[in-house]
Amino acid sequence: QVQLVESGGGLVQAGGSLRLSCAASGGAVGSYGMAWFRQAPGKEREWVAGISWNGGSTYYATSVKGRFTISRDNAGSTVSLQMNSLKPEDTAVYRCAVDLTGPGYPAMEAKFAYWGQGTQVTVSS
Repeated sequence: QVQLVESGGGLVQAGGSLRLSCAASGGAVGSYGMAWFRQAPGKEREWVAGISWNGGSTYYATSVKGRFTISRDNAGSTVSLQMNSLKPEDTAVYRCAVDLTGPGYPAMEAKFAYWGQGTQVTVSS
């Protein structure tokens, strides 16, 4: 059974940076695309970024493009999200997920499974 554990969240001032990590275990996660999602209180879950199984393709939501960078290690078992120029509207619980069918991009027939518990990111103004 695949398990995902996120880390790296915290409290940061607007304009600051954080680096989130998602460590996967229990399966051949390196063969799948992965993605980051976030959910703020009272809002629907929002897809943030996706990366293909080999890291060759990355995708970003318009709201984070140019500020966030998704990457994965050579083994493919750890996916990171570098977040720069953070804004208060980035405040949310961030979760990673495995895409069983594609590169972690909802527009490409994704099937997300094996969610992590999430890590809280709070950006103060």
